[in-house]
Amino acid sequence: MRERISPRMARAIRLVTLDVDGVLTDGGIYMGRTRGGEQLELKRFHITDGLGIKLLGWAGIRVVLVSGRESPATTIRAEELGIECYQDDSARKVPIIEQLLSRHGLGWHEVAFLSDDIADLPVLERVGLPVAVANAVREVKAAAAWVTRRPGGSGAVREFAEALLTARGEWGRLVDGYRRSRLEATDGS
Repeated sequence: MRERISPRMARAIRLVTLDVDGVLTDGGIYMGRTRGGEQLELKRFHITDGLGIKLLGWAGIRVVLVSGRESPATTIRAEELGIECYQDDSARKVPIIEQLLSRHGLGWHEVAFLSDDIADLPVLERVGLPVAVANAVREVKAAAAWVTRRPGGSGAVREFAEALLTARGEWGRLVDGYRRSRLEATDGS
């Protein structure tokens, strides 16, 4: 396992695919019912992961959520971030990613995948950059080329985005562009 992502590997990445539960969340799910009896599910997402996803997009890297569990909360978060989201209760993610590769003319070597659990091993074994979050199970960490220091749901995706974009030599430019865009939004008053 490498301390840093190699620039060569980082420049090859065109698609970042993210597991959701345990990667974008801490793996916890809050379930209940409204007074009217409607099922309610809530998940906690870390706000810095959202900006990390946006920065990846601004670098021209497509980001997609691929979850093995249907969840309205996941759909809402993907819509808020403006990214694609695929949810399959069978947890068969390889066919979903193969369809994405075909649609976008990409190869497995151009994909990074962030994971935490053994359901994702078939994907991790194929992608060019397999990544485990700090709280991933032993088998996932063993399959990973890079492991975050932060656990899922606590900024692990943002940490990965910064590491990938730094390795590509783009982090500083993107952060500066983001900073300038926030200044421009307030200077026009």
